[in-house]
Amino acid sequence: MSAESVSVEPISRRLAWAVAIAATFTMTVSQLDRTTLAVLAPTVTKELGITETSYGWLASAFSLAYLVATPLAGWWIDRAGARRGLVWSVLIWSSIAALHSLALGFGTLFILRIALGMAESPSYPGSAQTVARVIPARESARAFGMLFTGSSIGIMVAAPLASYLFSVAGWRVAFLGSATVGLAWIPLWIGLTRRRAVRARLDAIHVAPTATADAAPSEKLPWHKFLRQPNMLRVILAVFAAAPITGFASAWGAKYLDRTFAVKQADVGHFLWLPMVGFDLGAIVFGDLSSRQQRAPGTPPRLLFGIAALLGSCLVMLPLATSPWMAIGILAVAMSGAGGLYTLASSDVLSRVPRERVAFASSMLAASQSFILIIANPLIGMAVTHFESYSQAAIALAAWVIPGSVVWILWRPSVVR
Repeated sequence: MSAESVSVEPISRRLAWAVAIAATFTMTVSQLDRTTLAVLAPTVTKELGITETSYGWLASAFSLAYLVATPLAGWWIDRAGARRGLVWSVLIWSSIAALHSLALGFGTLFILRIALGMAESPSYPGSAQTVARVIPARESARAFGMLFTGSSIGIMVAAPLASYLFSVAGWRVAFLGSATVGLAWIPLWIGLTRRRAVRARLDAIHVAPTATADAAPSEKLPWHKFLRQPNMLRVILAVFAAAPITGFASAWGAKYLDRTFAVKQADVGHFLWLPMVGFDLGAIVFGDLSSRQQRAPGTPPRLLFGIAALLGSCLVMLPLATSPWMAIGILAVAMSGAGGLYTLASSDVLSRVPRERVAFASSMLAASQSFILIIANPLIGMAVTHFESYSQAAIALAAWVIPGSVVWILWRPSVVR
């Protein structure tokens, strides 16, 4: 493929959104496979003798591998294209997810979490690149809001699916059953992306502007200088603010319900879907409002971002919960804020980077999330062990949202090249 930009024929709006929805389902499959352990954690940790602190390290193992591998995955996707890259990635990580059923203890699980994090690293860069290449920039916030719902849908599916399979055949079969879902996504993706116009758009290294792809600056910097651009540092702070909220809900939700309200393993799926609905609503609503909002060109959605930050900080109310549903409701409100933060920050920065750098820029957002979760998960485990409660961790995470959000709002963006 020549390094020069190539023009591709336009595709219909309906087909463009169908491909974007398929990319969203990639995030669903990815999140389903990584979340199954969190749903089954109360049982798995008890049967394998894994402590709260050790479980925190298991949660960080995935994030550590994701942190290291995602920038490489973004670089690879920018060159290989998302059409083929995502198919191979889903096949590999589904196989690794299935191998979780053979875990014998902490060591085995730790290795499998590392492998899963590496295999899933192309999921977000590939999905983000797909959205950026098929959806026009004027609708990018709405499209990225939809994209982020893919992850929360995966968590919503993981909770009842893993709980049901556990009640029928045990936790090892639950891992196997969850891992097979990715196989259903592959024919959908191949069917939608086999059309010539879609292939040309997703496989090209440099895509020239068309009716469905808006122009972006084409001047390139080396990757290490690109990462030091102010907008990249600015969005990383926003990710740092939001990630611990989503990490708490997805990695610790089942264990929180077990310890605080004695919710049984087979019943956690009845509760854990609601925070993910909150995340979806936040991502969709804030993305849509941002797309509709009349702002001067290049002006970030500061007011919307501030509202999302306040919703995220509502996690401070979790210690006041007196029932599982009240607690889950508070988590849902906080997750709606996190969904808004992710959508607004991501769509803002990705609208400022050249299209040939979207996958790499997206990979850095995912890596930033992994970095903060590597730190946060063991600290949450230590706090729960020390205080024998999740209250202190919830208060600390709620306070954590504010500083990074304030900096994002006050930091004036510039064009990233």
